[in-house]
Amino acid sequence: MTTAAIIVAAGRGTRAGGEIPKQWQTLGDRPVLAHAVAAFAGRVDRIVVVVHPDDMGRAALLLGGRVTLTTGGATRAASTRAALDLLDGAGVTRVLIHDGARPLVSPDLIGRVLAALDTCPGAAPALAVTDALWTGAGGRVTGTRDRAGLWRAQTPQGFRFDAILAAHRDGPAEAADDVELARAAGLDVAIVEGEEDNLKITWPGDLARAGAILARRLTGRTAMDVRMGNGFDVHAFCEGDHVMLCGVRVPHGRGLLGHSDADVGMHALTDAIYGALAEGDIGRHFPPSDPQWKGAASEIFLSHAARLARARGYAISSVDVTLICERPKVGPHAAAMQAELARIIGIAADRVSVKATTSERLGFTGREEGIAALATATLLQG
Repeated sequence: MTTAAIIVAAGRGTRAGGEIPKQWQTLGDRPVLAHAVAAFAGRVDRIVVVVHPDDMGRAALLLGGRVTLTTGGATRAASTRAALDLLDGAGVTRVLIHDGARPLVSPDLIGRVLAALDTCPGAAPALAVTDALWTGAGGRVTGTRDRAGLWRAQTPQGFRFDAILAAHRDGPAEAADDVELARAAGLDVAIVEGEEDNLKITWPGDLARAGAILARRLTGRTAMDVRMGNGFDVHAFCEGDHVMLCGVRVPHGRGLLGHSDADVGMHALTDAIYGALAEGDIGRHFPPSDPQWKGAASEIFLSHAARLARARGYAISSVDVTLICERPKVGPHAAAMQAELARIIGIAADRVSVKATTSERLGFTGREEGIAALATATLLQG
């Protein structure tokens, strides 16, 4: 089962005031949109962010390497449709559609929406209306409305992918949200418990409200579960014309010997994540005695470890990989390795470190008999 998040941030947000659209205004230490993206990092397999064409450069600088970027349309429905079309054929089975102007969505709320999709084709968070409802004109109350059965809709709104894609393709161009399109297509949508903190930045005062909530979270946070794990791996050189290091094919006069593709860096990092979870090592989950893993891409192992961490409620906060060898030179490829590990794990590239050192011509790495790797992973829950 593959889950994607679509974060819609292509609007201009003029009601919120300010010189730039609300999703790009600063909340705490980063833009509103960056908070929304961070909420899903490590909890879904892929993130697509929809931005206005004028904002593509800004988005690439802020989010490059962390997400897939695409441009939106004239309406919210058109923007969401663009992201759904981009994901079509990519094996996505579930999708969460979220407003980029809701920066404070919690892991618990995301989890509730995903859990509801196990039994319903659609699910969305909402809060029951508790205030009295009036109609009005000219600054005067003209009537009342019964609030029974009324809900305040929030996002992320979750759906089985094929169903919501069909709903968008067959539905009206104008819709209040994706739930409206889903219901027009005959889909059942479950209501899950929303959260007051999951506010949408709409009016000038909302940014200050969000800042106060963020400050409260940072200063009043309950105990956080922090876990760290270490990994170490070694592979000997053999005949070949390249080595796989941290997911990147690096030309070299020799290859690395192993049951899989012998990606020593990715193996060490996979073991670091397993170690933080007290889940053993790669061999426990992918026994080398099993022929199906012969020559397998090590991305399979690292992806499994990252999914296992998410399933246990942990976000991968940062990882650090050190490659130990005389040759090949890692420096020219480090940025590509960093980006590839970030993509596989589902975290920001600036939370991934890849570096190299030599052993000063000492030992088996110094004699260029093989490559060793050390890795550390930090996981957070809370």
